[in-house]
Amino acid sequence: MPEVELTLLHTTADNRETGYFRCSDALLNNIYNLIDRAMASNSASVLTDCPHREKLGWLEQAHLMQNSLMSRRDMRHIYRKAMADMSASQLENGSIPTIAPEYVRFADGFEDSPEWGSAFIQCPYKAWIQYGDEDILAEYYPQMKNFIEYLGTRADNHIVAYGLGDWYDIGPNNPGYSQLTSLGVTGTAIYYQNVLAMSRIAKILGENADSEKYAGLASEIRDAFNSRFYKPAEGYYDRNSQTANAMALALGLVEDENYHKVVKALATDISAKGLTAGDIGYWYVIKALEGAGLSELLYNLNKRYDTPGYGWQLAHGATCLTKSWQAYGFVSNNHMMLGHLMEWLFSGLAGIFPDSEEGSRHLIIAPQCVGDVSDSEARIETPYGEASSRWERHGDQIRLMVEVPANSYATVKLPSGDIKVGSGCHRFEYVAPPYYSLN
Repeated sequence: MPEVELTLLHTTADNRETGYFRCSDALLNNIYNLIDRAMASNSASVLTDCPHREKLGWLEQAHLMQNSLMSRRDMRHIYRKAMADMSASQLENGSIPTIAPEYVRFADGFEDSPEWGSAFIQCPYKAWIQYGDEDILAEYYPQMKNFIEYLGTRADNHIVAYGLGDWYDIGPNNPGYSQLTSLGVTGTAIYYQNVLAMSRIAKILGENADSEKYAGLASEIRDAFNSRFYKPAEGYYDRNSQTANAMALALGLVEDENYHKVVKALATDISAKGLTAGDIGYWYVIKALEGAGLSELLYNLNKRYDTPGYGWQLAHGATCLTKSWQAYGFVSNNHMMLGHLMEWLFSGLAGIFPDSEEGSRHLIIAPQCVGDVSDSEARIETPYGEASSRWERHGDQIRLMVEVPANSYATVKLPSGDIKVGSGCHRFEYVAPPYYSLN
């Protein structure tokens, strides 16, 4: 049989690279490449998964992976396209389907799930934070209000409990529908997140009455969430899943007096079981651990090959991110939906991200110097120019170099306190802080 020579071409949307990351840890660099290949493969005219098969724009990854995508590439135009697709797909009752464009309509929870449709609120808000794009908020604001009203019609005393939930979490059965977390937890938590975002968006657009209305609604949802799902005697939410506790922590749903208990419940479960959170929950696990000063635990969770996760996928031959933590061969092995750690590599390990209140005009520099990582560096492009954060460890001393673009400023978070700096290059030296104690 004659030999045939094939040339394979990797096609992707022409989104210019605007971000760079590296560190001294080989596994983290390999995870970065694993996720990055999946993000590139699934960036076409829509943000897809299964680029070899379905090629559909499932919307949960559009917002949960958005900061990861924007850290690496200029995504302004593709998110404008995504919003146009969602707008065109919105039904008369205000609902947003799980995929956009909606070329096919699924059943059994797939046609409409709040964690997916919430991209219609979260995507333009995150685009404003990253790019200062106020026009995208104004253009779709009336339809965004309709979606919030629709979620309200699906709520029972502010509890939203339908759809897919924490898709592909690790439970006793093959992955799929949420196994460890009740639907009402993820649906209500993200309903709360959407309403808070709408309060902020309304304020940006000068809709002050709407802003106050949404703030009041958010408070009511928060009370209902805690009343339904918090277990005071046990100190955890719902069934003590990583996703339930992490969403409550990351979104500020936990009452101050219960915060330490819930953090401990989350950390204890991770230490005992490894990773169990799925497609929806893992982004919030990262945010909850980072916010609680537990990036060391997050590092240890991902610095292993012996349990399902990124290292497991690499050890089993993955060349880009797989759909399941377990790298099962019977599901897609080119998927970006679990790639949330990419965001932490920039915002956590290297420690550079825009302030959610002011956007990229105000950068936060807060590196997490974890494990035996000896140095890390990240660069991002903002509307004002390139910003960078680079740190090196010398014994107990950390040397941090920061570059802030013109017409913007940064808050550098150090153990001795916050320091505000203007544009230009800045250098700091400090002693690495002790990490949060669970005792």
